[in-house]
Amino acid sequence: TAVLTGATDIGAAIVDADLLLIDDGAGGTLRKTTAARIKTYVGGNPITVADQWRLTAAHTGSGFVTANWERIDTDQPGLIGTAMSQSSGVFTFPSTGTYLVMYVIAADADSGNVASINAQISVTPDNNNYSATASSETSAHAGFRGTSTVIALVNVNNTTNVRTKFYVGGSAESFNLNGNTGYTRTGVTFIRIGDST
Repeated sequence: TAVLTGATDIGAAIVDADLLLIDDGAGGTLRKTTAARIKTYVGGNPITVADQWRLTAAHTGSGFVTANWERIDTDQPGLIGTAMSQSSGVFTFPSTGTYLVMYVIAADADSGNVASINAQISVTPDNNNYSATASSETSAHAGFRGTSTVIALVNVNNTTNVRTKFYVGGSAESFNLNGNTGYTRTGVTFIRIGDST
């Protein structure tokens, strides 16, 4: 018969395979369980998806950004979980949940000044009808770059129907969004921060 004294420390970090004793709640019977089961019960790592994408080449003029997207793959990207998927600028979420979505643009005026450049996160609840859920504005002047950040929380309660895409529009068409394959100039970040509602 083993005697539980608690006199000896485990002497190392707890790992998934370690066994713990737990009262099963039915009259004080102690049963063993792995640390992995406890981690699952309390939620483990609350961030199960963190993903970033960027433009690899310039996008010119107003419209949805439909081409030249890549998942960030340089300089130790801190990616977590299953990647977002993308087709012609439409992004599909890998799992249900509430996602923090961030869209960052860097825009240059090709000639003259562009007084207003509007960046929008658009979301569809039915894989068909999109509407702008958040927007932000900047401007670009000859020799000066404009930057803007748009942030939205998106309730992804169905991964087939709820999707997102990204728009930019200007008061004049003489501008472009910067793109680069080595580092992010214009890009998007997706972080799953909790369950869907």
